Amino acid sequence: MISTPALVAPSAGAAFEARTVEHRDLRDDDVLIDVAFAGICHSDIHQVREEWGSAIFPMVPGHEIAGVVSAVGDGVTKYKVGDRVGVGCMVDSCGECEFCKDGEEQFCSKGAVMTYNGKGYDGEPTKGGYAQQVVVSERFAVGIPDGIELDVAAPLLCAGITVWSPLKRWGAGPGKRVAVIGLGGLGHMAVKLAVALGAEVSVLSRSDAKKEDGLALGATAYHATGDEGVLKSLKGSFDLIINTVSADLPMQTYIGLLRPLGVIANVGLPTNNYDFAPGAVVGGSRVVAGSNIGGIPATAEMLAFCAEHGIGATIEKISADEVDAAYDRVVAGDVRYRFVIDTATISA
Repeated sequence: MISTPALVAPSAGAAFEARTVEHRDLRDDDVLIDVAFAGICHSDIHQVREEWGSAIFPMVPGHEIAGVVSAVGDGVTKYKVGDRVGVGCMVDSCGECEFCKDGEEQFCSKGAVMTYNGKGYDGEPTKGGYAQQVVVSERFAVGIPDGIELDVAAPLLCAGITVWSPLKRWGAGPGKRVAVIGLGGLGHMAVKLAVALGAEVSVLSRSDAKKEDGLALGATAYHATGDEGVLKSLKGSFDLIINTVSADLPMQTYIGLLRPLGVIANVGLPTNNYDFAPGAVVGGSRVVAGSNIGGIPATAEMLAFCAEHGIGATIEKISADEVDAAYDRVVAGDVRYRFVIDTATISA
């Protein structure tokens, strides 16, 4: 077994503890990664606090992982020691079903193995990136181009691919008017990527608190949706809306912001069901869609695009002893725009 220092949540909602955890010995297709940085995703908080149902404890969260390969299994051909790599939300899939063969491993018919709070096909619980090392199959490590520093690359492995997928699927680019709802960890990446893709980008946020940031990220317009009359004034304005928030939005109103043939793609998970009349979508041939991360090829494409365009996440780097406080700050919306843990500060 391979032992490594890690941050462990011992039970639901409990403070993190620095412990030594064990990973399996390298299989033929495995790589051992020395983790440099791990991003804090809001879904980490949901799972550590058991807000999405029963979870597996003790838990090592983290699916925004960036580091360097330090050892490889005998059969590994994709990477060598010293390569810079990232790991996102998945660490295994069957590799044989139609979705895996199409590079959409997140839809694996057998069920993709999640990076943490999951179980591998061997029945062993998975452990994530709040640690100094992780072991994964080479198929689920993605090369990080030299053009991106590892700290700002880490959040791209979840936040980046989560918004890249709907932007690409629904054709964000020159001549398209894109709106991003919410300017948080996901939203700020959606703005950066949509701008780089050539779209005309607007930010829709509750207040003007982040207006300066939104415009600095490249948006050409920023609208405070809490102000009276703003949503009404935007009716029929956008080809594509990326909804990054998990708030219970008045979906019918937001559908009305779309041009004919427009799409609102939702990546957040609100508490309640969306409510809208069929005529809201039928009349303008509009689409209400969902989007769920992306496969390994799409993740590699996104990272290459980010390197080419000089894009990384906007981060606040923290040490291991600041993680509990960071969780509370994320819930309060007090982060610009992703916390990233320097895993060298973990001492078990």
